[in-house]
Amino acid sequence: MVAQQTGRYSKYIRPISILFDLMVVTSLSLYFFRELKLNIYYYFLYQTFTWFLIAVIVKYYEVFRFTTPVEIISKLVKQFSLFLLVVIAFFPFAKTAIFSGKAIAIFITLSFVIILTFKYFLFFYLKKYRIVTGSNFRNAVIIGYTPEAIRLKEVFENRKDYGYRFYGFFSDKKQNPEILGKIDELKMYTIENKIDEIYCSLNEISNEKLKELVEFADDNKKAIKFIPDTKEIFSKNLKVDYYELFPVLSLQKTQLHNPLIKGFKRAFDVVFSLCVIVFILSWLIPVLAILIKLESKGPVFFKQGRPGLDEEEFFCYKFRSMQVNGFTEKEASKNDPRVTRMGKLMRKTSMDELPQFFNVLLGDMSVVGPRPHLWSQNKAYASKIKKYMVRHYVKPGITGLAQVKGFRGEIETEEDMVNRIKLDVFYIENWSIIMDLKIIFQTVINIFKGEEKAY
Repeated sequence: MVAQQTGRYSKYIRPISILFDLMVVTSLSLYFFRELKLNIYYYFLYQTFTWFLIAVIVKYYEVFRFTTPVEIISKLVKQFSLFLLVVIAFFPFAKTAIFSGKAIAIFITLSFVIILTFKYFLFFYLKKYRIVTGSNFRNAVIIGYTPEAIRLKEVFENRKDYGYRFYGFFSDKKQNPEILGKIDELKMYTIENKIDEIYCSLNEISNEKLKELVEFADDNKKAIKFIPDTKEIFSKNLKVDYYELFPVLSLQKTQLHNPLIKGFKRAFDVVFSLCVIVFILSWLIPVLAILIKLESKGPVFFKQGRPGLDEEEFFCYKFRSMQVNGFTEKEASKNDPRVTRMGKLMRKTSMDELPQFFNVLLGDMSVVGPRPHLWSQNKAYASKIKKYMVRHYVKPGITGLAQVKGFRGEIETEEDMVNRIKLDVFYIENWSIIMDLKIIFQTVINIFKGEEKAY
């Protein structure tokens, strides 16, 4: 029986590669630069920062199952060429450091050889692993039965090391034993057969159906790619990848899909949440615990399951602001009788949300991101509102763009949720660190200013 694992281990490959690279350059620099009188702390900060900066510029970690060995070596050469220059550039600004061309040359050369060897074995091990075990495959279908589509099918079948399992074609214009059905039948087939990637020949699909297909892919976490059989589809939102010599177009992913950006955002979250926990929650928790206990019986903290990244459940923590009740899946409304007097104050100032910085530290949430909804809201709106499921592509946040723009609190109409989702999707698709800082700053202002729907 062929194993039905689909990309099970792929998400770990890039973090492992990043961690290995950092271990190599850090340990070797520590050994070869030990007698150069460097300020180790400042040098390692400089080295780590510049390594990641260069990696972003040269797209060093953007290696996929169809990336060729030549491309990988090219990325390595670019990375180490620029890294050599920034290592050399550190010494003129370090007054006590002793420059040694020999030590730097040995360090760079040995780092390059070790990392190249590791990537070589990782690259070829994964290819052999897919071929021998049939694991770590992605299931694919193609819309259209054009010559270009048939060529792509041949690439899938001839290059088993790419890790694709081709199921068949969908077409409204042609009839052939390889065609599984009409385009309208694709959605159900994709869900039932756990298809991961949909390749689309735009000659055989209308603009309206294409729009529906993109929305379907967003809602169901499927990758959609395009076969360039027309010159009219190229735009800034498309990028070209090559499977051997065959070009495939993909919709550009957002910045938040970049592993280096994700790493940077995670580092920011850890530092920010630690500061809040140490300097605010360390003394605020005992004070609020006493006040909460004095007013009503029950626990100090309230925890509730919420959908998080990839719609996986996590427990969201808050200070308890209500009487203990059995209606936890019902959101608070204005003058809600369940809310205590202390709870009203905490909810008005958003103090009840502060324990979520522990969620951030644990990695379940981010400081800024789409607010986590109730499960009941998720089920009610997922199929009604376009792009609703896009919000699960990133970690939920303590605050977010929708919240600082006034769309927080009770959902009174479906329009309230539509506006919230529009802003959540805008944040995901247009993320920047400046935007995060602006949202945090505006959140603080709103806390002191007060908000109409903070109840």
